[in-house]
Amino acid sequence: MLERVAEGVLVHQSELLRNNTVVVQGNGGVLLVDAGITGEEMVCLAKDLRESGQSVVAGFSTHPDWDHVLWHAELGDVPRYGTAQCAARMNDLRSDADWKARAAGGLPPEIAGETPLDLFGLITGLPAGTARIPWDGPEVRIVEHPAHSPGHAALVVEERRVLIAGDMLSDVFIPMLDDFKGTNDPIEEYLVGLRLLEGVLDDVDVVVPGHGSVGRGDQVRARIEQDRAYVHALRDARTPDDPRIGSSAEPGWEWVNDIHEGQARSVAEAK
Repeated sequence: MLERVAEGVLVHQSELLRNNTVVVQGNGGVLLVDAGITGEEMVCLAKDLRESGQSVVAGFSTHPDWDHVLWHAELGDVPRYGTAQCAARMNDLRSDADWKARAAGGLPPEIAGETPLDLFGLITGLPAGTARIPWDGPEVRIVEHPAHSPGHAALVVEERRVLIAGDMLSDVFIPMLDDFKGTNDPIEEYLVGLRLLEGVLDDVDVVVPGHGSVGRGDQVRARIEQDRAYVHALRDARTPDDPRIGSSAEPGWEWVNDIHEGQARSVAEAK
């Protein structure tokens, strides 16, 4: 089911991880951001769009995590954009003879048999520094940043005042840091990403996270502040006062505590 969150912007949410697929209506069709995670969901979305007289003319993947680079033939053979880094990560994966087995190994067991992989990761990388998605529709600004994953990008649908945040600003997931690799600093990278998102707040009224509920009005800034407080607590080896973990975690989402505990250990070991 598609839910309207702003004029010309609709959201379809998955059941398992509350992934949000965003539909932005354009002049000759729609831009589809982060298409979904099961074949059934994507077929349903394609059907809903067809029945409303709309077709997909372009796609965009906010970052190279498995659940953001999926596609289904029913959605059409159209350009699927991402940042240059996002596309490079996917090209590297698909160049391995065993790439499909590797991708399947990362799927949650509940949907492993329901997630089609043939079109997995077929991303066209936009040149570094590209400011907007090339399509016939509302201006969609690209805000690339280093938080969470290499090649991560948020999108600002300027005429609709909507921020599509990728895997940030969620009300169910805590900030998930990139791995500690070599000399990178995932904590500082995440804080940089939050500052860049904070820089577009004057242009948005609605935030659509990669997972969880849509935020409106003051909730947009509140989510940035909540995520920053969590990251600062990790950095300072403090227990975060965060409603997404601990005893206040939403029923059914207690496993997010495991993510937090793993990150806390990684941060401590990296010091």
